[in-house]
Amino acid sequence: MNFAKIVFWVAGIWGFLVLTPLYFMLDIIGQKDPPPITHPGFFYGFVGVALVWQVVFIIVATDPVRYRPLMIPSILEKVSWSTAVIVLVMQQRMHQSDLVFAGTDLLLGVLFVITWFKTSVSTV
Repeated sequence: MNFAKIVFWVAGIWGFLVLTPLYFMLDIIGQKDPPPITHPGFFYGFVGVALVWQVVFIIVATDPVRYRPLMIPSILEKVSWSTAVIVLVMQQRMHQSDLVFAGTDLLLGVLFVITWFKTSVSTV
């Protein structure tokens, strides 16, 4: 269970560190990686929802056995975004450097799967 706590704490903290600055980077992103973001509602909506997931990860970290059902959507959150980035890079619609973040999320998704099995119902 300590493994699960560590994994979900790390995921939550990492997410807050990486996502929070995006609230202040809308214009910078448009300048460094044109074109500018034309629908800020979608951008800020993504950041907001992603930050809410970091809260979920920290909640799971407090008691992985109790919150084990939240691990399934947590896995899906990590895998869905990583898969989307990988496909977009393969289509040359995103930069290869974006794979660093997708790879990190995919690794966390794999670790979430491992925690799912390590906190099986038999540990309750």
